[in-house]
Amino acid sequence: MIKEKKAFTYPVAIDVKDLSFSYGKTEVLSSISLQILQNQVTSFIGPSGCGKSTLLRCFNRMNELIEHAKITQGSVLINELDIYEKSIDPIELRKRIGMVFQNSNPFPKTIYQNVAYGLKIQGLKNKRKIDEIVEDSLQKAALWDEVKDRLHDEAFGLSGGQQQRLCIARSLSVDPQILLLDEPCSALDPISTNAIEQLIMELKKNYTIVIVTHNMQQAKRISDTTAYFHLGEIIEKGATKKIFNNPNNRKTRAYVSGDFG
Repeated sequence: MIKEKKAFTYPVAIDVKDLSFSYGKTEVLSSISLQILQNQVTSFIGPSGCGKSTLLRCFNRMNELIEHAKITQGSVLINELDIYEKSIDPIELRKRIGMVFQNSNPFPKTIYQNVAYGLKIQGLKNKRKIDEIVEDSLQKAALWDEVKDRLHDEAFGLSGGQQQRLCIARSLSVDPQILLLDEPCSALDPISTNAIEQLIMELKKNYTIVIVTHNMQQAKRISDTTAYFHLGEIIEKGATKKIFNNPNNRKTRAYVSGDFG
């Protein structure tokens, strides 16, 4: 199974090697090779439908839930372990790799139960400890002040932006090794977006974070490394400042300058 998190043990957290992926007969990722460094924020940018979210879901094997979706070649290594080996339990894998989707998906439970759910699944029974983690997770997700007096209300009573922050808190509560974010701020107002971005910057001290975003300014603000995708390929990858200020590829230059996309 995926190894327990140990800070700075491996400089490369995720190593993608010559990965191709298809939905049925349609190839959506072609020969992707990419190293994602530990304790950094890596942004995936590019037009809609270019394979960013598909690659993100390869990291926790969520694509396996889609019929006829499969890797046709290559591998994904996390902490030097091939996560597609037959011995790997995808459910156990997902316990160590948190994911927040573009559309909020709270459980049909109370606010408190949403955040505490993963802890109880893991067998934690100490109510005081659960209470502490729930509060801490909601604080980190910039939601505590808004919900501290209504923790036992239904989560669906929250606004869309609040529901998304609740999902972030839910992911953080189980202390994932890697955090995958698929357009996590698309439903948030600028103030909440800023709070989440500040949170991401703080979280990278302890977690590896990969974010798919269409917000170019967000990618510039929070990411250490950026990969530009186009039609299922990575056109260019590197330090974020280099990608945005002096890209090598003309396609990258056209996209980040706004001339394309």
